[in-house]
Amino acid sequence: MILLVDIGNSRIKWRLSDDGQRIEGAAAHDDLDPLRQLLTNQPRIDRIVAANVAGPCLRDTLEQLATNHRLRVEWLLASPVRCGVRNLYHDAAQLGADRWAAAIGARHHHPHPCIVVMAGTATTVDLIDGEGCFHGGIILPGVELMQRALASNTAQLTLRAGRFDATPKCTADAIFSGCVQAQAGAVERMFAQISGQPGARCLISGGAADAFCSLLSIPKRKIDNLVLDGLACIAAEA
Repeated sequence: MILLVDIGNSRIKWRLSDDGQRIEGAAAHDDLDPLRQLLTNQPRIDRIVAANVAGPCLRDTLEQLATNHRLRVEWLLASPVRCGVRNLYHDAAQLGADRWAAAIGARHHHPHPCIVVMAGTATTVDLIDGEGCFHGGIILPGVELMQRALASNTAQLTLRAGRFDATPKCTADAIFSGCVQAQAGAVERMFAQISGQPGARCLISGGAADAFCSLLSIPKRKIDNLVLDGLACIAAEA
């Protein structure tokens, strides 16, 4: 039984995989009791495969949880080649583990040209060609981070809930609409690089994906958690 763990910037997500069955969950960084309970209640777990972009403190916490159950964590690090994906970053090891796992998950779902969008605290948009080469991509603030930046750095643009409108007529809607339009525009500009290639598609995942996914006027597919899907491929290969 394999426990897959994605330690992101805002939350920790996991999937317990056992003969095709899945148990999934998530928790805030400061409340790991659900993960502790899972490890206690599932004594058949024999492997933990994880990706971490949240820093050493949470890495150490998961290491200690694993040690308490006589397990060790297999940490994903980006490499030149893995699971049929070739990493063309100048320094392959510099690529974030979450983007690398998401790329591998995307290739598993769609073995054709694609852009891989991970929408969370930050939004990443990466390009994979038809041969499985990861060409890199862009990183921009996520929807909420963009909103908070305006609220924190202007005198009158307070952080209030807004909704999308093509021509917003109140400030809260104008801020939210501008932020999601920026996300959609960045994604569509990246997709333009492969739009003429057979089978090209946008694969989008992450907690903030719903904020702008419907605005995208390109072939797209929403997938719940590409990072965990990629970790599953990596675990199966090892």
